Amino acid sequence: MPAADHARSQKPALVSRATVGRDEPEQYLVLSSAGPLWTTDPAEATAFESMREAMRAAVRLPSGLHAFGLPLRSELLTRRELH
Repeated sequence: MPAADHARSQKPALVSRATVGRDEPEQYLVLSSAGPLWTTDPAEATAFESMREAMRAAVRLPSGLHAFGLPLRSELLTRRELH
């Protein structure tokens, strides 16, 4: 197992936000020094130690973002199946 995959397996959760349109891709939180950023690739998203930590990060975001925690593994698997 590559080191990056092993590190991500130790952090099993991420944060996503609801999309407005049906055709919009899912967006995942990337924590940066510039503030919260969003990516459409779950592999690039900030991975959290647990669902609890992901939910804590989600509820600390501004209310207009409506984010929630998700299991990282299922998002990565779903994305691979779609592409």
